[in-house]
Amino acid sequence: MSRTTVRTALVATVAALVVGATTGAATPAAAAPSAVPAAAPSAVPPTAPSAAQAREGDLLQVRLGDLRPTQPNIGHDQIHYKLGRYAGTKDTDRGKPNKRFDDWCEADGRGEAAEAGPGATLRDPSSFRCTVATGAETPASLAAMKTVVVGPGNALYLTDGHHTTTSLLETPDGGPDVRVRMRVQANLSQLTPAAFWAQMQARSWVWLRTAGGAAITPQQLPDRIGLALLPDDPYRGLVYFTRDVGYAPPADAPEYLEFFWASWLRTRIDLGRYDLHDPASYLRAVEDASRLMSSTPGGTEIAPGRTADQLGRMARWNNGKAADKGELGDLSRPITDPKPGKVAYAVDSRNRVPATPACTRTVTGPYTGPLTVGAGVLCLDRAQVRGPVTVTGGASLVLRGSDVTGPVTATRARVVEVCGARVTGPVVVRGSTERSRVGGWACTPNEVRGPVVVG
Repeated sequence: MSRTTVRTALVATVAALVVGATTGAATPAAAAPSAVPAAAPSAVPPTAPSAAQAREGDLLQVRLGDLRPTQPNIGHDQIHYKLGRYAGTKDTDRGKPNKRFDDWCEADGRGEAAEAGPGATLRDPSSFRCTVATGAETPASLAAMKTVVVGPGNALYLTDGHHTTTSLLETPDGGPDVRVRMRVQANLSQLTPAAFWAQMQARSWVWLRTAGGAAITPQQLPDRIGLALLPDDPYRGLVYFTRDVGYAPPADAPEYLEFFWASWLRTRIDLGRYDLHDPASYLRAVEDASRLMSSTPGGTEIAPGRTADQLGRMARWNNGKAADKGELGDLSRPITDPKPGKVAYAVDSRNRVPATPACTRTVTGPYTGPLTVGAGVLCLDRAQVRGPVTVTGGASLVLRGSDVTGPVTATRARVVEVCGARVTGPVVVRGSTERSRVGGWACTPNEVRGPVVVG
C-alpha cells in the first residue's frame, strides 16, 4: 500500500476528529458492511484493549509475529538497506540515534527517536525515548503509523508497513515479540472468510500478484511476515531506490503504487544485465530505471487506469540535478562515507548472506510423517510438517518459513539453514561440514518450543 496515501488521508481524518472533539461538531463515520463501528471522535484515538474490541481508527498494540501480510512479496534490498544501517554505527557517530529507533518511533505514532543510549533495544521501548510522548500525538505523527485490518478470528492483517515491520523483525534486537502500535483501518472480524476477502479486494487492501505477475488466491498468502516467508521482488526493491529520482509519490497516490511501477519496469529493464552485488552496477540499474520512468510521457498507462503522472513521474529527472547531486548523489555515497547511501548499505548487507544450496527435493504445504534425508538438499518451503525431520550423511537442509511439529535433527550435514521456522520440539544441529544458520543475519528469527543446540 502507498504510505503517502495513508499519511495524507489520515492527517485529514485525524485533524477532523480533533476539530470535532474541540467544537462538538459531529463527524459521521463511513459504514462498513457487518463491521465493528468506528470509535467516537477524540483528539488522540483510543488504544483498544484487544483486537476483538478494536474499532476503526483505534490504536492497537500488536506483536510483529502475529501480523499477516496482504501481499506475497517484498523488495528484499529495501530490507537489506535497513539491516545494514541498523547494524552500523554511522548514525551514532554523527550524534544521532540509530535509524531503527527512528523507524519504531515513527511506526508507533511518536515522531522520531530523541534519545537511545548504548543499552537501548527495540524489545524494551522504555530503553529509548521518542520525540512525541504517548498521549501527545499529532495528526501528522499518527498519520505515519502503519495500519491493520482485524479479520475473522481476530487475525491481524497488515495493510501498510510490510517493509518497516519486516526490518524491525529481522534486526538482531528485534524479533517476533517486538510490539508496536498500529492504526486499525477496519474491524471486519464479524465477516465470514469469503466475505472478508471480498471486502479486502473491493477496498484494494490486498495485492494478489506474485513477482512474476501471476494471480494468486488469498489462501496462498504467507501467514506471517519475514524475509523467509515473503519472497523477493527485485523490481519492487529497485523502485524503492528510484524514489525522488524518477518518481515521487503524489498526495493522492493509489494503493500499491510501487508495485505498479515494478510491474512496468519488469518488462523494460533486464536486471540480469547488472551485478546487484556491486554498488556501482546497482547504481547504474537505479539510474537507468529512473531515467526511463522520468522520460516516459506523462499520459502513458503504467497500470490499468493509471498513468505515469498519476503514479508520480518526475518530469525533471533527479529534480533537475546532475547525477552526482540530489537524491541520486545521496544514494551513490560509498559504505566508507560518514553518511553512506542506501544502495551501499543494501549491497553490503546482501553480500553478507551466503548462497542457499539448490534444492533436490522440496516439500510445501501439509506433510504428515517422518522426513529423512541422507543425500542431496531437502528444502521445506512454507511447509507444515507433522513428524520428525532428520538429516545425516552430508545431506543439506533448508527450512524456511515452515512449521514443524516434531524434532529437527541434523548430524554431520553439509549445510543447514533454519530461518523463519516455528518448531514444536528440539532443534539439534551438530557437526555440519560446511556451515549452519539457525537464525542470524537476514535469516528470519525462529520460534522454537524446545531446546536449540547448534555445534
